[in-house]
Amino acid sequence: MSAAIRVVGISKRFGAQRALEDVTFDVPAQSAFGLLGPNGAGKTTLFSIVASFLKPDAGTIEVLGRNPARISELEGRLTILPQDAEFQRNTPILEQLIFFRMLDGRDRAAAESDARECLTLVGLNDYAKRSARTLSHGMQKRLGIAQAFLGNPEVILLDEPTAGLDPANARQIRDLVASLRKRATVMVSSHNLAEIQELCDHVAILDRGRLVTYGAVADLTAGARELDLRLSRPLDAAELARLTAAAPVDAIDGRSAPDYQLKLRLGAAHDWDAAVALVLKALLDIGVVPRRLHEGRSLERHFLEVTGDSRAGSAEHNG
Repeated sequence: MSAAIRVVGISKRFGAQRALEDVTFDVPAQSAFGLLGPNGAGKTTLFSIVASFLKPDAGTIEVLGRNPARISELEGRLTILPQDAEFQRNTPILEQLIFFRMLDGRDRAAAESDARECLTLVGLNDYAKRSARTLSHGMQKRLGIAQAFLGNPEVILLDEPTAGLDPANARQIRDLVASLRKRATVMVSSHNLAEIQELCDHVAILDRGRLVTYGAVADLTAGARELDLRLSRPLDAAELARLTAAAPVDAIDGRSAPDYQLKLRLGAAHDWDAAVALVLKALLDIGVVPRRLHEGRSLERHFLEVTGDSRAGSAEHNG
């Protein structure tokens, strides 16, 4: 598979502080690619280098075979949504998107058509004449996605697209990002590990400026003997005993209850589907409802293993 973005030996320091050290990976074309790491891992720095906001001390970046430092060669092919993207507060949002398209060389009629198409895609066409200051936080995030859609770019960089949103608005943004995958390579930085696992097919994990994991999400979370569950409530000791007695469970990790990891016992008596069915039946008999089920390791569990970070789900975007 060809690479839409190629990161080769990237290093960056800020004074005595190492931000990145010899980071190398490819972002496959037409993929949804997640960038993760604990606080201070170097995610923001790497994102900024890919976007040509910063220059590396060593190494090279290619986007669609071009050096992003020569940004004119990528005009219309690469778009970026920074985490804290802002729009002019007192100018109609339609006029702002029209202006962005005219900067790409479109005449006004074509630019307005493009802008309205993107506003329609994100559900904001009815607000086209409003100024950005009248939009809710969730609407402003959708406006940022609309800007990222402009011009049918081939590569889209999204920095924390759902940060600070309530669950309903976050779901809307995830659905919009998922739709981007049909038309472009999308690179997403997010603090939400479950979100990255849902959205992305490839991922890179940074820790203290170094690349610690890179690959397909399916490969990183493989492990047919493991079942991750989120239950409606924690289980007490007697209920855990009932579960292990009623289903082929070798071990239960409940340190993050009501999230549990079960290692299942497979063999002649139980295939995977039969073992999972027995687990679910036992839980329902106990009176507990599974809220989430994932076969194999979750991306969060892999993240904690490779970074040694004990703060589940705390891969926040700082650094």
